[in-house]
Amino acid sequence: MPQGKTIIISNTSHSIPPILLKLLPHLELVAAIISGILILSGWFASKASSDSLSIILLLLAFLIGGFAKAREGIAETIKDKELNVEMLMIIAAVGSATIGYWVEGAILIFIFSLSGALETYTMNKSHKEISTLMDIQPENALKITNGKEELVAITELSVGDHVLVKAGERIPADGKIIKGQTTVDEATITGESLPAFKSIGDDIFTGTVNITGSFTAEVTKKSNETLFQKIIELVQNAQSEKSPSQLFIEKFEGTYVKLVLLIVLLMMFLPHFVLGWSWTDTFYRAMILLVVASPCALVASIMPASLSAISNGARHGILFKGGAHLENVGNVKAIAFDKTGTLTKGRPEVTDFILRTNGDSTQIELAVASIENESNHPLAQAIVRYVTNKHESKLSPPESVEDVAGWGIRSVIAGEEWLVGKADFVGKRDAATFAEKFGKRLEQEGKTLVFAKDQYGVAAMIALKDIIRPEAKKALTNLNAIGVKTIMLTGDSENTANVIANEINLGNYISDCLPETKVNHLKKLKEKYGVIGMVGDGINDAPALATADIGIAMGQGSDIALETADVILMKNELARIEQVILLSKKMNRIIKQNIFFSIIVILALIASNFFALIDLPIGVIGHEGSTILVILNGLRLLRS
Repeated sequence: MPQGKTIIISNTSHSIPPILLKLLPHLELVAAIISGILILSGWFASKASSDSLSIILLLLAFLIGGFAKAREGIAETIKDKELNVEMLMIIAAVGSATIGYWVEGAILIFIFSLSGALETYTMNKSHKEISTLMDIQPENALKITNGKEELVAITELSVGDHVLVKAGERIPADGKIIKGQTTVDEATITGESLPAFKSIGDDIFTGTVNITGSFTAEVTKKSNETLFQKIIELVQNAQSEKSPSQLFIEKFEGTYVKLVLLIVLLMMFLPHFVLGWSWTDTFYRAMILLVVASPCALVASIMPASLSAISNGARHGILFKGGAHLENVGNVKAIAFDKTGTLTKGRPEVTDFILRTNGDSTQIELAVASIENESNHPLAQAIVRYVTNKHESKLSPPESVEDVAGWGIRSVIAGEEWLVGKADFVGKRDAATFAEKFGKRLEQEGKTLVFAKDQYGVAAMIALKDIIRPEAKKALTNLNAIGVKTIMLTGDSENTANVIANEINLGNYISDCLPETKVNHLKKLKEKYGVIGMVGDGINDAPALATADIGIAMGQGSDIALETADVILMKNELARIEQVILLSKKMNRIIKQNIFFSIIVILALIASNFFALIDLPIGVIGHEGSTILVILNGLRLLRS
């Protein structure tokens, strides 16, 4: 049965009474109920020997109950130049009335319209997540211009504008906090139920809720380019894009309907001549065949399940770019992971800050941090974060700074010259001696070493490392447990890659990968395993994400990675990958159940009709009941 239609009510319909506004989305169900009442009245009238009144009431039941489906069926037949299941039902109902089975024909229309109304309801329910997103999208923002507040539409905001967001309000634009701090409920974006603390410099996203304090933010994206808007577009596109199975069923439907009509045409004549049936029985059985052989349940086996799974994923921060990707991800045999930003947090952190024994440790740490504060290098900023979190003292700006590109910083602070950088920059022999004395093992652990030297020699050795995500080890173990092989592709050296692999119990890894060599390695992995997934977050991962059968991007990754991937994890949790695969496998399992059940019911009803074991009402109930059951089975995927 074709998919139900979502009815959209305009906010401008002020002249329509509220009761009618509530009923408008349920017109199909109202028409079906009225049709049922008319059928019951017509049946009572026939029992009271009021045949004329009975036929009038049943005719009204035909018109009211069958109007929507008849119009839909005729319009689609004209548009697609293909017969469909609606036309089969209309022909069966009219044919039944033609040979005097008015009540049976009307019951067929009633149950058919009722199942259509229920299907529309279930389709609308599966669209609930996108409707909810649309409802919570803010319309206005409090813009600050020259210290004055002005309420403007979010479409009028430009990049660089400042907006004030008060406690309890939804954030109107993507931006960065420039004044104040707060906690934000980001469940609409990430699926995370716990609020996130935000302060100056942190990103905020449209549609999320400011819980505690007021803050001022600078707009970084236009209203039509926000992450929130991208989520809406992704879910809309995913709901409209059909899976290969759905496309096959729809293509098969046209051929199947023609075949059914041909067999029904033969059924209208052959049993009379071959089996000696009366013309009435022959035609009646042909009408039942027309009903029970219709592929309504088969057509409804896939789309409700697919939409439900997409909606479930969207509710939990997992975005699929279409039904095809959702169906295919369950077939993944191996997944390749980028390291930086995927298996690791994507930014270095200080793991060891080793100081010489004959100096003021606090003074040395503050001096090194003050110098590194003049640099934007990730390693320098990691050192600054470490020291400022440890000490309350403010950093003192150096008197002079010379950035020696690729090596380090030469600086003068408090009248003393300092060198901060690589071992060769501060003196290879001095650095080696210091490292040998205080912890040569650090380099063997895959850590990057930064040395600081003053007039007395090497004063400190700082070890930094891109920290592994806490959930990485468990996530990979779980993937291996469900039969998915895991491989790490990284541009790091063999030593660093080996250290990371050992830390997370990852047996397979390929080091020294450039973006183009990642693509070549993925092609080889495809040959070895079959369907391959790739997980990444950076610009350099985009070619690999495009090459893989299923590209999975971390939600906080680069825009090009998000555009290229087939699946996006809005909450940067590797554990979601297992959920993606299990959701896909469950959907594919439910679709197979639906298809198998539909075919069995159709065959059983056809056989029962041939042996005259069922009449038209039973055939209708069996056929339409199976359609409703497969829809409800698909809706199980809406549950967590």
